[in-house]
Amino acid sequence: MTNTVYVLNGPNLNLLGTREPEIYGSDTLDDIAGMLEDRARELGLQIDMRQTNHEGMLVDWLHEAQAEGARAVLLNAAAYTHTSIALLDAIKAIRTPVIEVHLSDPLVREPFRHISYVGMGAVKCVSGLGARSYIVALDAVAEL
Repeated sequence: MTNTVYVLNGPNLNLLGTREPEIYGSDTLDDIAGMLEDRARELGLQIDMRQTNHEGMLVDWLHEAQAEGARAVLLNAAAYTHTSIALLDAIKAIRTPVIEVHLSDPLVREPFRHISYVGMGAVKCVSGLGARSYIVALDAVAEL
């Protein structure tokens, strides 16, 4: 196992900072990457941060995390959280622990967001803390 933590981000997260800041905050994905890099150094971890708008790419990256011996995956699957049985199957197919991450709290939003297929396979969920959700999730990796 390596000390690498994959941080996988799904659709529309490339628009953070400008996309509905009242819900998702004003931090960009680059801002979050910087915060994660700083915290990872303190924890003796390395971050491999990625974003895609394509479901299959997230599946491929989950498989890659397993193949490369990643310590864990932080996964913000965005809308795919609520729709993707393929992501659930990929999470269940690998031994690498996956922590579900959300900037907002899906449980206080639209009813369709209350179901999390990602959460059905993840070892933990961190949500509702804005960009800090990622930091709390990374701290949880150190406890695994």
